[in-house]
Amino acid sequence: MPRRRTSSSSSSTGRTTGATGATAAPRDRTPQPVRMRRRSFGDFVKAFFALVALAVLLVGVPGALATQIGWPLPDGVPSLDWLQQEITVHTFLNILTVIVWLAWAQFTACVLVEMKAALSGVGVPGRVPGAGPSQLLARQLVAALLLVGATAASFTPGLSQLGNGYDANQQPTVAAAQATPGLFAQQQEQASGAAAALAEQASHAAAHADAGGSTAKQGDTKYYRIQPPEGRHHDSLWEIAQRHLGDGRRYQEIFELNKDRVQPDGSKLSEASLIRPGWIMEMPGDARGGELVEMPDEAPNVSPDLQQQISDYAQSGDHAQGGDGAQGGSDRAQGGGGTAQVSLPDQQRPAGSGSGHQQATAVGAESDSSFGLPEALLTAPLLAAGLLGALGRRRRQALWQSAFGSVGGRRGMEPPTPTGDAQDVQDALLVGADPEGVRLLDRSLRGLAASLAEESRALPVVYAAWLSNGDLHLQLAQPAGKPPAPWQQGQDQTFWMLARTDAESYEDADTAAPYPGLVSLGTMDDSRLLLNLEAVPGIVSLSGREADRAAVFASVAAELATNGWSDRMTITLVGFGEDLTPLAPNRIRHLEDVEALVETMEAETRQRRGALGAAGQDSVLTGRTGPAQHTRWAPHLVLLAAQPSAEDAVKLAELAADASRLGIGYLVGTETGDLPGAAWEMEITGRGKLLAPLLGLELDAQLLPAAQQRAVVELFVEADPERDSNGPANTPPFLVDISEQGRPAVYARLVGPYEIIGLDDPDGERSALLHEALALLLLHREGVHPRVLSSALWPRGVTDDVRTALLERLHDWLGADPDGTPRLATDGSGRLTLAKTVVSDLDVLRSLYHEATQGRGVDSRAVRGRLLTDALVLVRGPLLADRPEGRYRWLTHEIVDAQLPLLVADTGLALCAFHMEKNRAEKAIEALNAALRTAPADERLWHELLRATHATGDTDRLTALATDLIGRSGARGLPPRTEALLDELLPAWRDAIAAVG
Repeated sequence: MPRRRTSSSSSSTGRTTGATGATAAPRDRTPQPVRMRRRSFGDFVKAFFALVALAVLLVGVPGALATQIGWPLPDGVPSLDWLQQEITVHTFLNILTVIVWLAWAQFTACVLVEMKAALSGVGVPGRVPGAGPSQLLARQLVAALLLVGATAASFTPGLSQLGNGYDANQQPTVAAAQATPGLFAQQQEQASGAAAALAEQASHAAAHADAGGSTAKQGDTKYYRIQPPEGRHHDSLWEIAQRHLGDGRRYQEIFELNKDRVQPDGSKLSEASLIRPGWIMEMPGDARGGELVEMPDEAPNVSPDLQQQISDYAQSGDHAQGGDGAQGGSDRAQGGGGTAQVSLPDQQRPAGSGSGHQQATAVGAESDSSFGLPEALLTAPLLAAGLLGALGRRRRQALWQSAFGSVGGRRGMEPPTPTGDAQDVQDALLVGADPEGVRLLDRSLRGLAASLAEESRALPVVYAAWLSNGDLHLQLAQPAGKPPAPWQQGQDQTFWMLARTDAESYEDADTAAPYPGLVSLGTMDDSRLLLNLEAVPGIVSLSGREADRAAVFASVAAELATNGWSDRMTITLVGFGEDLTPLAPNRIRHLEDVEALVETMEAETRQRRGALGAAGQDSVLTGRTGPAQHTRWAPHLVLLAAQPSAEDAVKLAELAADASRLGIGYLVGTETGDLPGAAWEMEITGRGKLLAPLLGLELDAQLLPAAQQRAVVELFVEADPERDSNGPANTPPFLVDISEQGRPAVYARLVGPYEIIGLDDPDGERSALLHEALALLLLHREGVHPRVLSSALWPRGVTDDVRTALLERLHDWLGADPDGTPRLATDGSGRLTLAKTVVSDLDVLRSLYHEATQGRGVDSRAVRGRLLTDALVLVRGPLLADRPEGRYRWLTHEIVDAQLPLLVADTGLALCAFHMEKNRAEKAIEALNAALRTAPADERLWHELLRATHATGDTDRLTALATDLIGRSGARGLPPRTEALLDELLPAWRDAIAAVG
């Protein structure tokens, strides 16, 4: 695919310095000489083949027609008899010859038009009627022929667009997803020299954070005419903004002022990187420079024709129509000068929220307020899903570890309820998380790996992925042939695309995660970009203020540590993130300094090279599809926030040169923006923009600011099963008055089929929604944030009026207590809470167990037995056993599915112990069997059942129970502790079971 390559000529810029973040003014705002790339041998080869093709088409075709077929038309006026003659092969050939002559004439006209436009360098070529792809092909050949003399890239579209249709007066049917492909193509062609060239260009093209501002000052309207190419240099909006506005980043203001306005040649500006000589650009009022024309004042040095064109163009602007000409920065990333573009068809447009989940964006659109929740996590669905899933696993681990550590009266029944910032962050995770998107992404990638393995094909190198409305676009380093079904070819051979509907058909594949190094960087338009850190051929550098860089590093580290599309990996943090270790202790390690990092990575690099050689693999990707896929080739991702010294930077560049083949990725922070071996240079601004101007990227960065980082870590630390293991048991968040005086006004039965006592059933189709909302509130007596409630009920988003209407109906349905107190209220933090008179059976179950083991039951045996018996009677089955399919999906975020079986098991064990104190084995067995109906997998219950059965003295009964246990255990066999217990209680159990058969 042809790539446009130009050298940026922007002036040197200042950098943010000092603690205050003040930005120095530009050192030189005058245009700088353009660095010219010498013509390569490839340029001459392309020109030669273009010349041969033109000669064949322009001279060879008519020559062959004239000499081989001759003149196809009749010599005189045909008679009516001619129309009645039989159509022979000769007649048919003559008709085809006429068609070929017409096509040749049209193509020749296209070549002449394109040659005239290219040589004059002014304006765009005129359209040859009906030419379409023929004129596009002529343009390509003319451009290649003139490549050795002058740049034609500014008006030459890619060959990949052939067939999409060419109409300068219509809106293009492609949308720019600029970024990685241009860079990656250059890296494939010249991996060793690209990093140095990009670093040198970046030092000139880095934008000023504050200088010049993002809003044009008021002043007279000025116009600029796009200049024709000079040598190998052509105009770009970035360079125009750099020369006349003092900041190349302000090219978006020029783009917004002129977007979709008809140019003198009849076409329109639709992409900031696709401008043509002769076009007119309206400039912001503070533009300065001798090339600008102020209108309608008389401009003596401007031709009358140009004055007329500018005057006509001015009448089409927003100011002429009473509008406000948009001068603010657009959130869309438009390519700057010299940036290669990738145009994706609209139907394949990559986008941002993960795999069809629009929670973060749609819910965020409910109102202009985030209700006090951290916006950074609300707009990071994949990161939030990873953190939420990891936090749930950590809390379950704490529950199970605590459960098997003691019997009865144990601590850890309830995880600590977060407060303050930690509570806000937890709510933001619940609102922003997209577990379905993560699941689809993981299944899609593993399914692709499995399909390729079945075809004995290697995994292609993937540099990046774009997520859009559930569609997944993989950006390959180089063409890899036809993708396996249901994957489809993208816009060209370097894109593979999977539609959401096809992704949903994938099942779990027993294969290693193929691209575990993918990590979210941010969004552009509706597109979310995931960069494959382990595949970038070199270092990814990040410049900007220290605090802004730290937020990016923390986001990347947190997502890599908790994402759901990887199996194993090592994440080495240097210069930051020592407190991030609790997120994934098995993945994250922290090194003190760069020297330790270099020493570690030198050894790691040698080891991986040797392992690849011994295994006969070319890269980690080929290893991941082999027989050892689950045990080898895990990525090692290095995140270095500290500025390395010049010597260390060179060492890191040498290590990174071969890193992509070895599955090692480097993200390195820099204060200056210059870093040896940097393959991709990015900058984070104080406004949360992640910029790579030379690549055409401007993302809304995914961040994890320091305050949210601390709150996230606090959630994980509080859930650590090893923390305060000798501390007191946690009290349930809501205790019910279990006396006769505490009879509730509204009683909901959640443990088993869902029933509500004390309220009339709401009428209409909204009944199910109200029941679900009440269930969520009952499971969170500490309060539920309105956005958490709305995102749980409407995962794809909801508007303010719909949510408000639901809350009003819920308020009316629940009503008020006799004293007039509403049963649905809002606390001081804005969270929805239920009155104490609204109770669930789960609340009662918790209260009964707590009172029996830590309250009155501790000192009274009779009270303890009665309370535990009453508690077991409440258990009628699993939580919300009859919930309709498709609803209550928010339960996947909860740990109540682990809490309830453990609570029931603890109750059964406590009641068993109560009966065994009086040697009432049959009563103990009855209590254990009741608990096993809800917690059949709890090994503790089976152990106590074996002991109680042994106490009856009935050996046959004990043998039958052991046989039942073996049948339940399946191919895995009995757990070691169960076998040991049977050896103690029934030494000959193996022979007895074998005899039974």
